[in-house]
Amino acid sequence: MPVSKAETIFVLNGPNLNLLGMREPEIYGADTLDDIAGQLEDRARELGLAIDLRQSNHEGHLVDWIHEAQALPAKAVILNAAAFTHTSVAILDAIKAVRTPVIEVHLSNPHAREAFRHVSRISPAVKGTISGFGALSYLLALEAAARL
Repeated sequence: MPVSKAETIFVLNGPNLNLLGMREPEIYGADTLDDIAGQLEDRARELGLAIDLRQSNHEGHLVDWIHEAQALPAKAVILNAAAFTHTSVAILDAIKAVRTPVIEVHLSNPHAREAFRHVSRISPAVKGTISGFGALSYLLALEAAARL
């Protein structure tokens, strides 16, 4: 049975996440974004969902995709805004502007890192946050999204 558009989970990834597996593996792990995508797609199929995974180093793309998630409509958005987490009022406003639930995800635990990473501009608008479990953070977010 084909998965309907309403059963799609957007998985949006911000700057430098295209370098996963190479970039600071002691912090972010050895999994690439393609590895994470494969794990998510496998679990999504088991849950009767579809994954639409995207990555951009450009803030405006993330804003546009959050808007698109509502227009589709997607069931939920899993968002790793990466560095934009700590700086982007535009992404905060995009999340606040849509009814689609957004789950914030981080591979590392931002609170165990530099002080500037302790503040998330987007957290006030998201349904919940999962962080610190490496690639498993995405799978936990998918489990949460499936139950929304």
